[in-house]
Order: sequence, then C-alpha cells, then structure tokens
Amino acid sequence: MRFHAPYMEWAKKRPVPRFDLAGSNILGCSIDDIDGAREALELSGENDNGYAPLIDAIADRYGVTSHNVTTANGTSGANFQVYAALLESGDDVLVETPGYDPLLGAPRLLGANVVRFERRFEERFALDPDRVANAITPRTRLIVITSPHNPTGVAVDRAALEALGRLAESRGAHVLVDEVYLDATNEAARPAALLGDTFISTSSLTKSYGLAGLRCGWALSSPALAERIRRARDVIDGTGSIAAERLATLAFAQLPRLTSRATTLLDTNIALVRQFFEARPELDVVLPRACTVVFPRLRGVNDTSAFAERLLAERGTAIVPGRFFDAPSHFRIGFGTRTAVVEAGLRELAAALASEGSAVRG
Repeated sequence: MRFHAPYMEWAKKRPVPRFDLAGSNILGCSIDDIDGAREALELSGENDNGYAPLIDAIADRYGVTSHNVTTANGTSGANFQVYAALLESGDDVLVETPGYDPLLGAPRLLGANVVRFERRFEERFALDPDRVANAITPRTRLIVITSPHNPTGVAVDRAALEALGRLAESRGAHVLVDEVYLDATNEAARPAALLGDTFISTSSLTKSYGLAGLRCGWALSSPALAERIRRARDVIDGTGSIAAERLATLAFAQLPRLTSRATTLLDTNIALVRQFFEARPELDVVLPRACTVVFPRLRGVNDTSAFAERLLAERGTAIVPGRFFDAPSHFRIGFGTRTAVVEAGLRELAAALASEGSAVRG
C-alpha cells in the first residue's frame, strides 16, 4: 500500500507486554491530575477555528500571538494539516532518515514525492544542512525534521537549524519542525517557528506531559500560513472536540506542575538508562541530553526484529525494532513510563542480551 505506515500498524497490533519500553510518552495522567477537570467538562461550546481560550494559552506559552496558532488533533494531525496547506501533487518533500514513518506516509497520501536525507550515527545524529542542500530539488516545497529527533532523542543544534532556514528561504520552501518531544528536554522551550516565517513548529500535550488522551495538538507559523492551515482543516475534520479542548486549556494553566511531574520521572529514569548502557558493551548508543527515547545499535546485527520478537515472547518486554525507522540494526527504547516498569524492562533486556548473544548474532 502506497500510504502504509508500518510502525503505526505494528504499534496498534502488537501484543500487550508486561514491561513496555516501546512507548515514547510520559506516563499518562488521570483526570484527577488536572485540578478542576471533572467540574469543567462540558460537551458544547464555540470552537470553529479552535477554542479561543486554548489558542490564547498556547500563544502565551510560546510568546506568539493567537494569529500564529492553529489547533489540531495531536501533533500528527498538525503535521497533516501543514502538508495539506502547502503541498500539491508532484511537489517534493525532504524527510530525515532515520525517521518517523507517518511523516512519510502523509505527503504521499497527498501525491507528493518523498526525498530522504541522512542523520548519521557516526555524527551523533546531528542535522547536517549540507546534506539537506544536496538532497533539495527544484520542486522542494517542504523540509521536515524532528527535534528532538524521533527515534534518537537528539536535539537539533540551533546554528544548524538557522542554516536550514536560510537554505529553505533561498529555495522558496518551508521547514516543518515536529517538536513533540521538545518540552521533555528540561530546557527552555524555544520553538523553531520563532526563527522566522520560513519555519513551522508542531507539537502537542502528548509526549511531554502524559496527556495523549486529549489529542491536543497545534502548529505555530506565520499568520498567513496559519490561515491556510485553518482552511485545510475545514476539509480534514472541521473542528476539534470541545470537551478535549476545554480540558487542554485547564492543563495549560497547570503546566508548571505537569512539567515538574514529568521532570521528576524522567530524571530518575534517564539515570537508570545511563547505568544500563554503561554495562552493555554489545550496544552502541548516542545518549540524548534529555528526552523520553533512545535508539541504541546492536553490534554485529543487521536487523533487530528477531531479537525484539524473542524479547517480547519470552520475557514480556517490548522495544521497537529499528526497521520501522529505516535503521534495522537499531531499536528504540522509551523510558517515560513508571520507574518500576523501566527498571524491570531494562533488567529483562539485559538478561536477553547476555543469554541470547549467539542467537541475536546468528
């Protein structure tokens, strides 16, 4: 199927593990984690172009105006709306590899051509603007990256991002930066969209705050492009859920507390992850400064799929095979979940690596 997204299909159909290291979210919140959520839940309201209090909250969070904000059904919804607003059949879209496969499937669905450029392990998965320049074509309308990078968790260097913006502007293209993990980095969140009208930033409350159930996503862009994105949404899903948008507005009012919750969890879990890799000579890894995912490479193995299947079947532990990100010798670990799950999952993964070395390399 031309529009197939293999990772998403795998993620939805895989067996439920005892220890899930395949997810990349912060541990999900309950309704009681948002003060006033039960009382505020209503099923009607005005949100034709997005719920105004939510748009204002997003704008305040990132230091932009409401004219720069469009809302969406999660980050994937925001990305699709950007594609729909900018692309026509036959246009070229540059997308990084390793990469998140829905970022490839969506432009293909719209009739665009996908051109790839590498972010290499040997370069610590840094973004190389020269490599993007070598991949650009006369029909390139959009350059797509993730920062922090999915699947590695590595953030894009600011100078490289600025160079990419200059390149795109010189070719009449835009740069879409999926920043869904940005708020999990424990750094001041500075969206790429603040660098100028060439950039579009997309994100959500999903990965960094544990609020996947709200499906609260958004794009930050120039006012002119924001209007095009709103009109694209008219033919995609019309509007969002007013009930979810009301709850998301409450969540924005409580972001400091939700951020503290996520930071406490990640600080504990990333220490466990670092200790794990220090004791695992069979794995090569670029450790991100902070994120919810990491993407190790298994030495001597061309494809980790069989290892991941054995790990799940025999030890009840899920990881994501690297083939879903165009890097089959790697696998992705998510560590934003409960610390007890991370501890147990890493223990099972270590045991599998120790006892099945010959099988993994066979």
